Amino acid sequence: MDDVTLLRLRRAALLLLAGSVLTLGGAWYFQWVLGYVPCKLCLTERIPYYAAIPLALLGLFLPAWATRLVLGLAALGLLYGAGLSVYHAGAEWALWPGPSDCGGGSGANPAAVGDFLNSLKTTRVADCSTAAWRLFGVSLAGWNALIAFGLAALSGTAALKH
Repeated sequence: MDDVTLLRLRRAALLLLAGSVLTLGGAWYFQWVLGYVPCKLCLTERIPYYAAIPLALLGLFLPAWATRLVLGLAALGLLYGAGLSVYHAGAEWALWPGPSDCGGGSGANPAAVGDFLNSLKTTRVADCSTAAWRLFGVSLAGWNALIAFGLAALSGTAALKH
């Protein structure tokens, strides 16, 4: 394998790493700074990025054949994430029903009824079939589908290109 191929694979791993970190950073910003409560699907859609980060890091240091392998694995995980995000966005647009058990966590169970009533004043439950935020008519799930598919295409193309 030549140096140009190895450099191309390392560049793809670096872009995968940056894209995954920035995507998770954006999700955490919406959650922790802007106060948007993630639903069950939102949290599940983050898992491919959690897996892609260590795979991309490995790809920066492994030999070319192994970098191809980790980029391919990341691409498969991100394709799963893109599909899940399409499902989520479709549920938000009422194209199909979302999961019946989808709601955001509200933290630990209160010890007393009074504590429970007080917690209801500040607790916001997230519903998978309601978009909390949109940009240009596209929800966070829709944007995530585009990002995950883009990163999967980048990783998969790099892994398969000879």
